[in-house]
Amino acid sequence: MLTKKQRDLLEFIHKRLQRDGVPPSFDEMKDALDLRSKSGIHRLITALEERGFIRRLAHRARAIEIVKFPDDMAPAGFTPQVIDGGKPEPKMPEMPQGLAAMELPIMGKIAAGVPIEAISHVHDHVAVPGSMLSSNGKHFALEVKGDSMIDAGINDGDVVIIKDSAVAQDGDIVVALIEEEEATLKTYKRQGSNIALEAANPAYETRVLPDHKVRVQGKLVGLIRSY
Repeated sequence: MLTKKQRDLLEFIHKRLQRDGVPPSFDEMKDALDLRSKSGIHRLITALEERGFIRRLAHRARAIEIVKFPDDMAPAGFTPQVIDGGKPEPKMPEMPQGLAAMELPIMGKIAAGVPIEAISHVHDHVAVPGSMLSSNGKHFALEVKGDSMIDAGINDGDVVIIKDSAVAQDGDIVVALIEEEEATLKTYKRQGSNIALEAANPAYETRVLPDHKVRVQGKLVGLIRSY
């Protein structure tokens, strides 16, 4: 069974998609359900996901697939849809064994500084040496925007190679999605129930956030620089 708030959120997401063809923002969800903070929306979305009513899609800001409805509220003719404006989800290539090089999708720009809204579409491809990639995972590329990771050798305009992963260890450089809205490239460190996202530039402060507001999307495994 779903709580009233969970049912209300599921219905609101579906109605907004049907009406506008675009997803509601976390702020719009918060206002629609009369909640005080976006963390309440995060908890509701997590509960709906755990119960199998929705599925969040990696590498895409706020992209949610409605998988099913409770029997007593299913819309007539319902079929699952992705609430991101209708763009198809890019397929992340597996690394074939013995391949010397392969093309990876560049998913957009990621902030190495003040977080920017997560990029969710492929706008280019890059050839990557096979030695950068493992054979047991999926990979994607991002163009770096900003200078907060320069002391880790990551400059503005570099292309970073990311292995798809939802978990990280202390000291890993990760793609972190903050409150399902902002993506950033930072060093990951756990501090009790919080996550610290550390810059590699003394001009930037470490951001410390509750762990439920941070979702790891991948770990840095390589870097490509053009001169």
